[in-house]
Amino acid sequence: MSIETIAELDREEMRVLLAETVDADLTEVTDDADFVKTLAVDSLMALEVIVVLERRYGVKFSESEMRSVRTLRSAHELVSAKLRGRP
Repeated sequence: MSIETIAELDREEMRVLLAETVDADLTEVTDDADFVKTLAVDSLMALEVIVVLERRYGVKFSESEMRSVRTLRSAHELVSAKLRGRP
């Protein structure tokens, strides 16, 4: 991704992407809504969230990182860090 894309990683765009992926109302995907506990995302759908994020943002997640993506906030922080080149 380009520097412009990194600078413009938009939380609202990611919110829309995640809401579409888990088939939830946009208002339900708050920054801290737990995908599993709040949005009833099962393990297969959780994997789909990871795949969608990897494809959309051109990043790869380790197994432990995959488990840490539980909210919009955690997804945004992890993708932002990866796009800036931090592990």
